[in-house]
Amino acid sequence: MKIKEIIVVEGRDDTARIKLAVDADTIETNGSAIDDHVIDQIRLAQKTRGVIILTDPDFPGEKIRKTISEAVPGCKHAFLPKHLAKPKNKRGIGVEHASVESIRACLENVHEEMETQPSDISAEDLIHAGLIGGPAAKRRRERLGDLLKIGYTNGKQLQKRLQMFQIKKSDFMSALDTVMREEQNE
Repeated sequence: MKIKEIIVVEGRDDTARIKLAVDADTIETNGSAIDDHVIDQIRLAQKTRGVIILTDPDFPGEKIRKTISEAVPGCKHAFLPKHLAKPKNKRGIGVEHASVESIRACLENVHEEMETQPSDISAEDLIHAGLIGGPAAKRRRERLGDLLKIGYTNGKQLQKRLQMFQIKKSDFMSALDTVMREEQNE
């Protein structure tokens, strides 16, 4: 599978894993302290070929994703679910631990950043669905993010990410229905 866009990853181990999964070029941020030189590289890549951001599904990875998105608008996003980024019998989490199949799957479900439009999914919808507040909210948001391929978010970020990727209310409701059915079957 050949990827036209340049994939932004955190480090060289991520690059090595990506190259096992797909034919693609990468830019490495070398952690969350992204310098101006790396941002300039990403800007150039966005202008010439496009960019897909694929960072680790953890707090530093989300920080890197946010930093790049703010500095270089219009990037595409690929999200690797946490459970697919954990190494067997080791600690840690990251793209470098994901299977080739998992990386290919997340790169097939890329979301494009869109100019934020008002969403028909309200904060009240999120509260009513138990996605904000309550003991099961975090687990529900994590599963919803997996199903919608938008990654994990905290309560505040969820509505923004739904808007940014223009998730339709029907798709949201369908994913939410799946989450609730799975919960009942546990």
